[in-house]
Amino acid sequence: MRLLRRTAGATDVRGRARRPGTGRAAALLVLVALGALIPLLGPSAALHGTGEAAAPGVGGIGLLRTVLIAAVSVPLGELFAHRLARRLPGAPPERPCSWAPLATTTGFLAALALAAVVSAGDLVPHRLGQIDVGGLYGSRDGRLALLEVNGFLLAALCAYARRPAAQVWPLAAVVVAEALRAHPATEQSPLVGSGLTLVHLTCAALWTGGLLHTLRLLRRWRGEAAGPALLARYARVAGVLLAAVTATGVCSSLRRMPSATILDQLTTTAYGRAVLAKVILVAAVALLALWARLQLSRAPDPLTAYPPARAELIALGAVIAVSGLLTALPLPIRWS
Repeated sequence: MRLLRRTAGATDVRGRARRPGTGRAAALLVLVALGALIPLLGPSAALHGTGEAAAPGVGGIGLLRTVLIAAVSVPLGELFAHRLARRLPGAPPERPCSWAPLATTTGFLAALALAAVVSAGDLVPHRLGQIDVGGLYGSRDGRLALLEVNGFLLAALCAYARRPAAQVWPLAAVVVAEALRAHPATEQSPLVGSGLTLVHLTCAALWTGGLLHTLRLLRRWRGEAAGPALLARYARVAGVLLAAVTATGVCSSLRRMPSATILDQLTTTAYGRAVLAKVILVAAVALLALWARLQLSRAPDPLTAYPPARAELIALGAVIAVSGLLTALPLPIRWS
């Protein structure tokens, strides 16, 4: 009898030690840590040999921008995926727990840190006395930074109050503020650039966040026919989002790197190198997406599309990290 109890206890301990959720959480933490290295270590690699100089703290600012973009993508993608699921006939009512409260809170903290940088004259503050909160109201960048902080705060309150649909408007305000911030008034045709960035960020957030929550629903509905049907429905919309992201990305790059000099600047400027890295990653994402769609339509078991779709999501995370790095690097100044 004691031997049986010991055996049962050992089996229970091993079962607890091998819980799949623990392994997935550890893998997620490793991927997040690796993704954080891109904006932290990327500036030195991108700037090497270009003769350009970056602002102090460029790595930290790039990381904060990466967190901000991801914090917008998660709740917007969750709303998008759940909307697709609601329109699916025979979809199970079960839903995974919402990640919107954590994402919007993280976004609020990142926006707050970026606002502190703006208040200190676009320098990383080393003490509280360097932060001029009142000065934020006196500049365009300061007001946009405050708009992002308040947008995430309102979105977090909506998420914790379990009013997910109400998050759309404050998150939309954050995206608009980020699009305006990326194109100052001194730039030629700033509203055109802001419009391109607005579409680019919105489509990228829906694509990335939508895939994340589609895969979470697919795992939750394991064994249900609605899972592959949801992935197929997402894939049709994702094709349009990919086209919009590609078109707006190309147009934005051509505005800052004219076609006559773009080939040279892709290798000789930090901004161009980051753009080139992003293009390569997006191409890899497109190939993975195509592989997943072929598996979904041709394989006997539609769930074989899950591994390439998961790899697509990881590659999209790398794209977001490079995008955060891109926003912190100096713009190209050689136009001929």
